[in-house]
Amino acid sequence: MRIEVVNTGTELLLGKVVNTHAAYFGNELFKIGLRVQRQTTIPDGAEIRTVLAEAFPRCDAMLVTGGLGPTSDDITREVVAEMLGRELRLDEGILATIREMFRLRGLRQNPSNDRQAMVPEGAVVLDNPHGTAPGLHLPADPALGSPHLFLLPGPPRELKPMFAELVLPALVQLLGEDATPPAWRNFRIYGVGESSLASSLEPVLGGIEGLELGYCARLGEVDLRLIGEPGPVDAAAKIVRRKFSEEIVAESEAPIGEVVVGLLAAAGETVATAESCTGGLVASTLTDVPGSSAVFPRGYVVYSNGAKSELLGVPPDLFEEFGAVSEPVARAMAMGCLARSGADHAIAVTGIAGPDGGTDEKPVGTVYVALASRREGVHCRRHFFPSDRLSFKQRVVRLALDLLRRRLRGFPLPEKERKMRKPV
Repeated sequence: MRIEVVNTGTELLLGKVVNTHAAYFGNELFKIGLRVQRQTTIPDGAEIRTVLAEAFPRCDAMLVTGGLGPTSDDITREVVAEMLGRELRLDEGILATIREMFRLRGLRQNPSNDRQAMVPEGAVVLDNPHGTAPGLHLPADPALGSPHLFLLPGPPRELKPMFAELVLPALVQLLGEDATPPAWRNFRIYGVGESSLASSLEPVLGGIEGLELGYCARLGEVDLRLIGEPGPVDAAAKIVRRKFSEEIVAESEAPIGEVVVGLLAAAGETVATAESCTGGLVASTLTDVPGSSAVFPRGYVVYSNGAKSELLGVPPDLFEEFGAVSEPVARAMAMGCLARSGADHAIAVTGIAGPDGGTDEKPVGTVYVALASRREGVHCRRHFFPSDRLSFKQRVVRLALDLLRRRLRGFPLPEKERKMRKPV
């Protein structure tokens, strides 16, 4: 089945809103053995008519997002009805639902919202309990050459439940016996660059017939995907596990925070954080995970030297002798955090996020990451990640949490300084 996605929304093209729909659709459709063959993003308004006319002959199903709202530029519903020669009719059930939503929220309904209750003749209504715009499924019409059209609301909090609960089952039904997704594995790997990963694996995995490899590199991590028949995928997975047993964070798409929280919960242990250059991002990453309160008692954001001394007991003379960004200070922060939090582990980070503040000895991108544990002592190393401020912080967070993951898994901690080559 050939699937295309059309995202409508001027805000997407202006860069005011990040378009996350493509990634979501691609990931969810792959689970039922489908792949998006093309995605088009267009502004609100009449451009949708041109795009749909061009796409109809080359796809079997089309997912159209946005343009179902109450304003004058939301014309997806009207354009589709016109192209298919369908009359728009007021659906009293939808209208009643919209009015009840406004009543429950204590808001006065705008008459323009009534437009959202207009349904093209023959369309299947896709309920939207999270917003006022229902989705619509217009079955393929061979006489007109139109594919199956799924018109979906733009906001992700409305789109995702509708797609998962109503659209995916409809697509599976349309596929029938062809709905046989391939076997696949995802390995999330830390501390190994994409090129290093490929040069190590491809000479070996390249000889496995029927296996497709895929990579997705992000800051400090690489996802390796193995796709194919179950036999080749299982054989390749064994090789990956053998070669990178310590670097595999998860055999899934689970983020590092979720992995660490799970390991702490399984061990019945806790972690606290002491952060300077990351400004609380380590703690935020952990507390993004449901249930993290059981393993994360507290965190300290100690941006100034005074805060490091007052809250963690870092001796002031260490700043004079070594500077705030130094191994002695990072170690003292970790030990102070461990003692004052009562946790089993403590993560401490101090560094120079930039763009200013660096020196020849400690350039922007320098960071010290310390991990203190009640039974294993303190591990502290200097690392160098010259990049923009946000990327630097994300790299440091992932490194720090990966150190804790390694300790919880019983793996040795890296002894060498981790570097990222400075951009030319």
